[in-house]
Amino acid sequence: MHGVSNNMSVRKCALAPELMLSLYDRMLLARCLEERLIQMHKQGDGFFWVGGPGEEALNASLGFLVHKGQGPAYDYLHLHYRSTATLLAMGADPMDALRQMKNTATDPYSRGRNFCNHYSKRSWNVLPVSSPIEVQFSMAPGTALANKRVGNTGITIVQGGDAGTAEGDFSTCLIWSSLPGRELPCLMIVTNNQWGISTPAAQMHAEKIVARAEPFGIESASVDGNDTEACYAALQRAMDYVRRERRPFLLEAFVSRLYGHTSASGANRVPDEVDCVAVLEDRLEELGLMSRDLMLELRARYTHQLREGAKVVREEPQPSGDDIQRDVFAVRDLVHEV
Repeated sequence: MHGVSNNMSVRKCALAPELMLSLYDRMLLARCLEERLIQMHKQGDGFFWVGGPGEEALNASLGFLVHKGQGPAYDYLHLHYRSTATLLAMGADPMDALRQMKNTATDPYSRGRNFCNHYSKRSWNVLPVSSPIEVQFSMAPGTALANKRVGNTGITIVQGGDAGTAEGDFSTCLIWSSLPGRELPCLMIVTNNQWGISTPAAQMHAEKIVARAEPFGIESASVDGNDTEACYAALQRAMDYVRRERRPFLLEAFVSRLYGHTSASGANRVPDEVDCVAVLEDRLEELGLMSRDLMLELRARYTHQLREGAKVVREEPQPSGDDIQRDVFAVRDLVHEV
């Protein structure tokens, strides 16, 4: 292996080597995908970009730990627009993200009617991502109640940013998931990138976000969102707790924001932010699991594939005015339909 250390003091790997490599693969693919989406926007092939470079360690780990399926016996996911790596870890096709950026009629998430990274997939219990921040927290108790009534191991997972916790929807989730005797199997995840658009977190929050769980009797924890091993372990513990106890849990992950808030702020690489992908690359090399040459080769392969994919998507059809009302109203009984 190129550049592998023989130092016996190297910290032991907390995860199986195969899992570490799988996590890196999805994290790197997510990063390359986000960078391609940014390029598409800057080249005029998309109206707007918002995404999650800097959150891949947490989000890829979540994707691997989800109990994927349809209906309340499986996990429900109320994600936000920075959860790209979660979808990829669950098995999503990166081409579909390119289609949504280009707003093509072939976009399976919204048929070209929504911003990029606003995914939804009914067969995986991935509810539609909403642009208004934190509204997913007011919806999560509903699916968590369905999980509870079925009585299986399915749980509800809801994720949002730190600035959005100032919204009442976040408090709604804390309240409704913790009512005495009616607790709900709901995992609340706050990804804290220390910014609310352009406002530093220190100017918004005087308290620690995880401290908000205490008055409601909700268990909580925080984790370094740039440490892949720590993220996977923290998520696994939290999800196991919610599955076993059928009670809520609040997890706060401190992450980075590598390309600013959205394309509205330029979507340029931000200096002096910790990069979780680079941290994992150093760790894989330290453990002797992957050489730097192989990492560069994999990055080049994904970059090429996505560049070519963007060319394909550019030629796919745009939505037609003839079906403008399609999917606006349900024409089927979605509640009872299997």
